[in-house]
Amino acid sequence: MEGPYTFDADDPIPLTGERTAPGIPEENYWFQRHVVAYRFAADVVRGRRVLDAGCGEGYGTAMLAETARKAFGIDIDRNVVGRAGGLYPRAQFEPADLMDIPFPRGSFGAVVSLQVIEHLPSPADFVAGCARVLEPDGVFVISTPNRLTFSPDGIRNPFHTFEFSPTDLRATLEPHFRRVDLLGTFHGLRLRALDLGLRTPFPERLIAQPVPEWPGWLRRTVERVTPEDFAIRSTRLERSLDLIAIARV
Repeated sequence: MEGPYTFDADDPIPLTGERTAPGIPEENYWFQRHVVAYRFAADVVRGRRVLDAGCGEGYGTAMLAETARKAFGIDIDRNVVGRAGGLYPRAQFEPADLMDIPFPRGSFGAVVSLQVIEHLPSPADFVAGCARVLEPDGVFVISTPNRLTFSPDGIRNPFHTFEFSPTDLRATLEPHFRRVDLLGTFHGLRLRALDLGLRTPFPERLIAQPVPEWPGWLRRTVERVTPEDFAIRSTRLERSLDLIAIARV
């Protein structure tokens, strides 16, 4: 991968706890979940002109650029976009409102948007905008936390406006795409064993206490997580960590 994928803690861009960035040991579990999804998306969009809608720090757009014919990243935060442009020259970045994507109809062979839709004021309008900028044979790859495992009792993340079950996500996509395939991100063997040993899902253990209070074993475990600790599959989606959809125009 193009790199380094790093984050400077002294950079003036503030960390809110929601925008995941590389190079932060305490964030590594969440970051690697993003990497898994971007690796998957990079394979799906290979050879296409790609838009990364909600690119954040830009490391994922750079991963897409390794397989894409050309990769563009857009995000509403001008500071973040400016930083990404300096770090990842193989991709192109610009600030934009995701509710009004500033490209003509049919501009891209693929749109990727990972862990973004749950933040937006109108997911249906966002999906319509992504479909609009796709070519006739275009593909949309999207991921979002699975509401059934992430917050079954109601939204608890203050940064989220909507959350989706597999049925919800399919219903949001199908009005705009002829085919929608759903998959999910799951813990691999090592993290599944950890879930069993803890008798609670590992993400719940992470948020059970503030990071400064984490015991040493938990810090070491988080720092050792890699993309190989996750698996993407199409079965038992109701138990997945994140939902991934491949939608085709």
